[in-house]
Amino acid sequence: MTCDAPTLDRVFLQIGSFPIYWYGVIIATGAFLGLFLATRESDRLGLQKDIMVDLVVFAIPFAILFARIYYVIFEWDQYAGRPWWSVFAVWEGGLAIHGALIGSVLVAVIFTRVKQLSFWQLADIAAPSLILGQAIGRWGNFMNQEAHGGPLSEAAYNNFHQYLPDFIMNQMCIEGTMYHPTFLYESVWNLLVLALLLWLRRKNPLRGEVFLTYILSYSVGRFFIEGMRTDSLYVIGQIRQAQLLSIALVIGVIIIMIYRRKTGMAERHYDGSKRKM
Repeated sequence: MTCDAPTLDRVFLQIGSFPIYWYGVIIATGAFLGLFLATRESDRLGLQKDIMVDLVVFAIPFAILFARIYYVIFEWDQYAGRPWWSVFAVWEGGLAIHGALIGSVLVAVIFTRVKQLSFWQLADIAAPSLILGQAIGRWGNFMNQEAHGGPLSEAAYNNFHQYLPDFIMNQMCIEGTMYHPTFLYESVWNLLVLALLLWLRRKNPLRGEVFLTYILSYSVGRFFIEGMRTDSLYVIGQIRQAQLLSIALVIGVIIIMIYRRKTGMAERHYDGSKRKM
């Protein structure tokens, strides 16, 4: 489907010669709202709010670093012939969520060991915040016109145009071609996962299973949505990295859930009472 439409400006604010991009503003907004949600849950469980703030302060820089390293590793050919500093140009996009999750989990494991806290409890608190941040962050991809799917057919375009506002349709018109808004599909899926996690958290779950449900649910959605995208990272040939990892995570989480239940590692429930650390 060919198109010709005005697109949104990627720059949120220009301060002299220094541009502030919508991509960074949206990512920061997602992180802030995620932290707010996590501190609310910490308060409900009687934990010190400063614990989550301290964790986020340490985790965010490493999450961004790992997200960028992960992306660059799989897209090395794209950066090999460019200036070295382009590797760090995150404002142009190119952050892999799986890399960010790896970095965040590593920091959380170290943080909880140093502070002598329960990793699984903090992971359960953080899980809804993580998926909320991902749902919001996908709109940064929207502003950069990335993470989209293949071209829309004319019939699909007509169907979409009935339900989606013009600013989304216009932004998905890239160089004269209309593309599937897969960023939107994933954002909506993430919001559904958020609703599931918030519901599960109120049902007195086994310790660790909110976080594991987050990994499982997100991976299922990501597997199918990734198959529609045109900018996937590949492992070998046409094997998409995100799909392969999603399968591994689904299998791994199911095994971990079964193992933790059988060994009694997940028997402790939350009661929502005010407890001191």
